[in-house]
Amino acid sequence: MKRFNGKILFLDRNDINTDEIIPAKYLSESRRIDLKPYLLEDLSLEGFSPVRDIPGKQVIISRSNFGCGSSREHAPWALEANDIHLVIAESFARIFRRNMFNCGMMAVALPKDTIEELFQKYSGKPAKIETDIDNGLFTVVGPDLTLTLPFSISEFELALVRAGGWVNYADEAY
Repeated sequence: MKRFNGKILFLDRNDINTDEIIPAKYLSESRRIDLKPYLLEDLSLEGFSPVRDIPGKQVIISRSNFGCGSSREHAPWALEANDIHLVIAESFARIFRRNMFNCGMMAVALPKDTIEELFQKYSGKPAKIETDIDNGLFTVVGPDLTLTLPFSISEFELALVRAGGWVNYADEAY
């Protein structure tokens, strides 16, 4: 099972699409690790620099409709190549969310007011998240505040995460 803990990268924008997560010109790469340097290369977000802001981060918190656009597995693969296994947002494009779980990663939706609270209290500060997958809890730790938040994923999604993705799940279950 992958790790779902670590430092948080806050991306304060709605509708971050798969072309921004991994530009189409890199879709011919045959190994996931080859996608690593191009993650969020085309993201248009004031003050954001992928070279400066991605290294050392393991979790993304964003706004609504994360992963919209083309239905490509390369978007989760590029996140995985950068050791980002958890994305938390208000909502996700359906296919992107499914691709995350199929890769043994998590895309977890939290209410808009909870996402706003996380941005208000932690964005721009060194913050990290700890995930208790068994009890469905995130603990967000910042320099002066710790917040515990419940989350839920389906039993099937949990099984995919525990197995490390769809292929491993299928090997175990069938």
